[in-house]
Amino acid sequence: MAARIVLPVDFGRRFAIFADAEEEFDWTAPFERAATGTSAMAALPTANARFVAAGCVPTHMVDWPIVDTPATAAILKGLLDADQCDIGTQLHPWVNPPFDEDVSDHNSYLGNLPVALQRAKLFALTDRIEQVLGARPTTYRAGRYGVGSDTAALLVEAGYRLDVSVRSLFDYRRQGGPDFSQHPVWPWRVSETLNELPLTAAFVGRLRRFPSIYDGAIGGVLARSGIIGRVPLTPEGVPLADALAAIRCLLDDGHQLFSLSFHTPSVVPGHTPYVRDDGDLRLFWQWWDGVFDLFARNGVLPIRSTEIMTALEST
Repeated sequence: MAARIVLPVDFGRRFAIFADAEEEFDWTAPFERAATGTSAMAALPTANARFVAAGCVPTHMVDWPIVDTPATAAILKGLLDADQCDIGTQLHPWVNPPFDEDVSDHNSYLGNLPVALQRAKLFALTDRIEQVLGARPTTYRAGRYGVGSDTAALLVEAGYRLDVSVRSLFDYRRQGGPDFSQHPVWPWRVSETLNELPLTAAFVGRLRRFPSIYDGAIGGVLARSGIIGRVPLTPEGVPLADALAAIRCLLDDGHQLFSLSFHTPSVVPGHTPYVRDDGDLRLFWQWWDGVFDLFARNGVLPIRSTEIMTALEST
């Protein structure tokens, strides 16, 4: 593991939101190149305004169908020009040219592809974002958290400064993906020019300080019993009470920089398994309101991804 970045005390406690701005698809069906609908993006300006009103400027992690569709690209360009968001990159290889691989679960993780194809897809998307939105992105997330052994070198080559692909405490090997189960929740330096800010997660429960006992196969049983649970900071699939408990544990541990996430199709019912109807959407926004309230009561202030890069690089 690369060296931990220890933030100075005067950095305080901060939180940032990284939203996966992506196409709509059936989460229960096999991946397909033709699933590139982007209708939910029409609701993004209203949703984004709620985050801005709470003092937070999100970073939208843009993938190929979003930036290559004129209507959705225009939505993002309007938010960017109004300084109401920052822009990053998210790469879904199955809908990102060049299309030189078979579509499969294994190949849905970019890090599993040949390095030359990884490079071609990464530069195609990065260049397209710069061409369409007028700014070259320097924050990156691998779709499905699919980093591999070549990812860091490719990101450095493409000029990225911040990676937010790692989902600490989670293991995706059964699906053909990477294992982050032993990764820390604090940021670390990947290279001289690239830093990692993992998605924030925490263990909660009576035995949370003994994470080695956690077994993902029976995670629900362990959590319901109050022994130990694993909680990522996202409104998708995570009840508000669990998120608040995780934040309190992290604050007790002295955690300074919180990275929260969601998928932009969730702002419209029916596009993700997490927001299926209007009731789910109300819970989605109640989640954010509750988290923002807890952060405010504990002096955890919003921070932009551009400011995070500066802070990490100066430490």
